Amino acid sequence: MARIRVLVVDDHRVFAESLAAALAAEPDVDVAAAGSGPAALRCLERGAAEGRRFDVLLVDAELGAGPTGAVARAVPDDAEGAVDGISLVAGVRRVQPAVRTVVLAEKDDPHRAALALQAGASGWVAKDCSLQRLLAVVRGVLRDETHLPPALLTGVLRELTAARKHRTDSERLVESLTPREREVLRCMVAGLGRKAVAERLFLSPHTVRTHMQNVLGKLGVHSTLAAVALARRAGVGPAQLGEAPLSGLSGAGLSGDVVERGGQLA
Repeated sequence: MARIRVLVVDDHRVFAESLAAALAAEPDVDVAAAGSGPAALRCLERGAAEGRRFDVLLVDAELGAGPTGAVARAVPDDAEGAVDGISLVAGVRRVQPAVRTVVLAEKDDPHRAALALQAGASGWVAKDCSLQRLLAVVRGVLRDETHLPPALLTGVLRELTAARKHRTDSERLVESLTPREREVLRCMVAGLGRKAVAERLFLSPHTVRTHMQNVLGKLGVHSTLAAVALARRAGVGPAQLGEAPLSGLSGAGLSGDVVERGGQLA
């Protein structure tokens, strides 16, 4: 009998241990538990190194939430600290795409469920569902099924449709930029300030400032941060600091920060 390796990720120790014990009673399930995102990533790495990869992660939707319910800021995969559940789903998708993730939630939330699916989750399940229901979902996602509560389906579809439209609008705005303005935008996404962009693209700071102002105007935003957020929605990646600019010239002086004062470029 092929055994299913499950990792429960929840910072509520009693719940995690109780769920792990219930799953471990199944004859075809091996289970472990982790209390944080970084701990889960270490478990995945160790399992892969030992040739005992996990098949399914059960991730708390509110992983890393503070006492007021605010979701913790995501940190790099190799860092210590809190990682929220959606960020963990995306991280697992990136480092071990064969692992299926299912998000466990205390309440129905179409917006966060849609975010989880976009991040790579295969299911969204209520924490108070029956063990039989949870096992059915675990076995279903291993058959490449996607599981959502019926009550959430309409709301999630609406959220995904809105997100797709938002992305399409962002892509259209980015397409209105000239090739040079797109280079500048990618530098902005990489966090480079005006001086660093000028050095990288062999332009004067004044010319770069003009390009940046044109980018903001064409994108219909009033700050660098808003431009970067729109660019990311459109799928624009950061300029790689080691690569040559699109002009074919070698780059230099790739340091600097984006600074804003009163919403204006500095």
